[in-house]
Amino acid sequence: MLELGKSGSHGTGKGSVPVLSDGAVVATVHALNWKESARAEVGERSWVFGKVGRELTGRWAVDPEDAARLRARQTSYWNGTWTMELDGVAVTVTSASRWKGTHRYTVEGRQVAESGTTGSWNPRPTLTAAPDLSLDHAVFLLWVELVLGRRWAAAAAAV
Repeated sequence: MLELGKSGSHGTGKGSVPVLSDGAVVATVHALNWKESARAEVGERSWVFGKVGRELTGRWAVDPEDAARLRARQTSYWNGTWTMELDGVAVTVTSASRWKGTHRYTVEGRQVAESGTTGSWNPRPTLTAAPDLSLDHAVFLLWVELVLGRRWAAAAAAV
């Protein structure tokens, strides 16, 4: 299981969020608080995550700004469904639990990941992924979960 750690913990700098697997740092995410964008370091590769129009996207930092290797788009607000494309592979995202705000990720009907949360006062996203889901893709899914959690919290605060 992967989880986002606390900002600045596990030897990461201020503003950096570690991605943990069994307590070990496997990647870092530098998310901006008021924007839906981030930079991620996964192994030797740098990613840029952001919002382009209605899509959440991911590209390598060396790619042109209009490139997108990873995409996520909400298909139904009412059902909470999304479609994703991870390096050309179509992924369907459905709500696993509306109450908990968790999601199930499937490819051609086969579950490749499921999200969750850890912590109670300040919940952080977790991701249980199939062994064949790459770490790059799993980090993007965790970032999408972070964005969705922030959107949900902002909507709840506005009510």
